[in-house]
Amino acid sequence: MESLHAKDKDLVVPGDLIATGMGFLPSKGTYRDGDKIIANRLGLLSIEGKVAKVVPLSGNYTPKVGDKLIGRIEDLLFSGWRVNLYGPYSAVMNVKDATSEFIGRGANLAEIFALGDIVTCKIVNVTSQKLVDVSLKGPGLRKLKGGRLIKVMAAKVPRIIGKDGSMTSMMNQATGVNIAVGMNGMVWIDGTPEGEIVVAETIQKIQDEAHLPGLTDKIKAFLEQKTGKKVEPRAMTESE
Repeated sequence: MESLHAKDKDLVVPGDLIATGMGFLPSKGTYRDGDKIIANRLGLLSIEGKVAKVVPLSGNYTPKVGDKLIGRIEDLLFSGWRVNLYGPYSAVMNVKDATSEFIGRGANLAEIFALGDIVTCKIVNVTSQKLVDVSLKGPGLRKLKGGRLIKVMAAKVPRIIGKDGSMTSMMNQATGVNIAVGMNGMVWIDGTPEGEIVVAETIQKIQDEAHLPGLTDKIKAFLEQKTGKKVEPRAMTESE
């Protein structure tokens, strides 16, 4: 007989029984023991259909193809740029992945992206040696102007974003602050000083309480109390 013994977003510890039945499939942070699925690390349980995985509450970011990141241009290369990913990894962005515009041989690449420029980019390749290639081609990928950066725990990024962007959407509704979140744990915010302070406080609250149930409702109430504006969890589009 198939049954779940824990709920989505529950905090689990190694040895916790998550599910019984061969219809459930173990993924990262879990293993199968007979017809049982058991947690093998501390974290938040994620149930997607019949797949169970445990998202760690701490740990360094590991690059994966398709992830959106925030990085800083740190060097000019012969045919592109080196991008600092604010961690143990850096990336290369080739000219062809940076812009659709024609760039002639010998062009001054610093006129396109200068040292220190902040970009939101996407991983397009990761080698077995963890050499990373990124691109700026895609919805929402661009150079970020102004604003400021906040460093968060990479493991908490999914909770900061929320389901379908619900958390970032509520923060934007309440403050009008533009928010971009990288899977590498970098968050860019741009708005009024007062709005940026509220967003920074909200992000810290999400980090501190990521393991608690009812987090969305708590953040909704927190933002409404801070700003006096009504907010609703909703999906956030790429353009936002």
